[in-house]
Amino acid sequence: MTQRFDKSKLPSRHVSVGPERAPHRSYYYAMGLTEEEIARPFVALASAGNDSAPCNTTLDAQADAARRGVEQGGGMPRRFNTITVTDGIAMGHQGMKSSLVSREVIADSVELSVRGHCYDALVGFAGCDKSLPGMMMAMLRLNIPSIFVYGGSILPGRFHDKDVTVKDVFEVVGRYAAGACPLSEVHELERVACPGHGACGGQYTANTMACVGEAIGLSLPNSNMVPAPYTTREQIAVAAGAQVMELLERNIRPRGICTREAFENAARIVAATGGSTNGGLHLPAMASEAGIDFDLFDVAEIFKTTPYCADLQPGGQYVARDMYDAGGVYMLMKSLLAEGLLHGECMTVTGKTLGENIDQVTWNPDQKVIYDARTPITPTGGVVGLRGTLAPDGAIVKVAGLHNLVFEGPARVFDCEEDCFAAVEARTIREGDVIVIRYEGPKGGPGMREMLSTTAALYGQGMGESVALITDGRFSGATRGFCIGHVGPEAADGGPIALVENGDLIRIDAEAGTIDLHVADDILAERRARWQPRVNDYQSGALWRYSRTVGPAYKGAVTHPGASAERHVYADI
Repeated sequence: MTQRFDKSKLPSRHVSVGPERAPHRSYYYAMGLTEEEIARPFVALASAGNDSAPCNTTLDAQADAARRGVEQGGGMPRRFNTITVTDGIAMGHQGMKSSLVSREVIADSVELSVRGHCYDALVGFAGCDKSLPGMMMAMLRLNIPSIFVYGGSILPGRFHDKDVTVKDVFEVVGRYAAGACPLSEVHELERVACPGHGACGGQYTANTMACVGEAIGLSLPNSNMVPAPYTTREQIAVAAGAQVMELLERNIRPRGICTREAFENAARIVAATGGSTNGGLHLPAMASEAGIDFDLFDVAEIFKTTPYCADLQPGGQYVARDMYDAGGVYMLMKSLLAEGLLHGECMTVTGKTLGENIDQVTWNPDQKVIYDARTPITPTGGVVGLRGTLAPDGAIVKVAGLHNLVFEGPARVFDCEEDCFAAVEARTIREGDVIVIRYEGPKGGPGMREMLSTTAALYGQGMGESVALITDGRFSGATRGFCIGHVGPEAADGGPIALVENGDLIRIDAEAGTIDLHVADDILAERRARWQPRVNDYQSGALWRYSRTVGPAYKGAVTHPGASAERHVYADI
């Protein structure tokens, strides 16, 4: 099999070929490899598996299954692990400051392990929110033949004869605080909402980015919506291991797959599925790794012309398991391509174009999850970009499931999430308020926390659409309600959000794509003259380092210049 590959042109020659590499080979002999196995291409199997949360508990087994495919294709698999920070557990306290930072650590750690050991190809396995873009960012950064594998979603729980997810648990906290349910209901729901392995079941960040993996061409067709407990996940892992050897033989690399047109396809899928607003953060970050200028405003332009077609939670009814049963991401893409909304010529990890892959799919008229793009749920508007005097560098809102797309009201200002959550629990928030939570941006937090605990509590109190919430931080994909995140420039940089005072009039128009602070220029000038930068509590360690290097949210909150500044690509060493 190994004659398919000329190892003299592969990175692994630096650790396995020639008399001078005898010390290196001695380590491989120590692990039981034979001379013939050492002569094969080395394929990294990067797993984000751990016991931190059910999102990640099956990943190591899937990565180990991929060994068989790599070996069948003539490669030598080398597994290693990276970290995750699981948002559902980090949510609502200081731990959430670590979440977005972990995306960079994941990408960096995969890069460093591949660089240090000179691996020739990569299959990456991820389950929880930030590990998906982190893994794909590493693939684009390294540009060796790569395939992304999602670990799969959790199955829905059952509570009082209906499907439930972790979103319902966050919202029951608000109902309990409002006196609308007994504590026993909280305990009963928390025990059944998450029945086993897998990532959160709705179209939250993990499933949104899993859809992106297929739409952008880095994942095998209709592989990512398969739930984690299904035995077919093992078959997918084996197939990925075998296929990455085909990519290595043909020298098909991530940057040849993830073109600007492929990023446009990915943005379409985020909007068409009513996906997480975090897609507007992760797509620019991934594009930076490929040297493509594709920021939040580019994403928002795609959103404007994308029909909302998948009836998925939190805005809709169904979960990822239902999406899989209905035909998966490719079923949705078939309809979008037929309406001219996708670039079918983009290459994918199958070695075929997206259009060629879609040709293998037959539309299922009997399913109820995915609407035909000609007759969508709404003509546009799963996710919307905003810009205006409050957010000159943009903001983002998920409008899937919202009934009213315009909101105007007086500001209620908080300088951290905890203070706002306390006000929600104390029932001091009033209908019509525009809640502002600031100093939670990438630099100011640091770490750009998600606000699901607060938004879910508001929803649980029955105020989900009677207030608006604006932040320079982020929202979970499970957030619903009129919630605007990624406001930039952030407060820590002296953006307009830093100058808002209680009672100021704010108007949000998701139909027009605007978000404006109605305060006279001379008054804002006086406030700006008085404004002083704040010092956060994190003056050492990883969060300090992140706050010193992170860029603005509209460009993906990245911590290095990306491919536009590189002078060599790892794959070409």
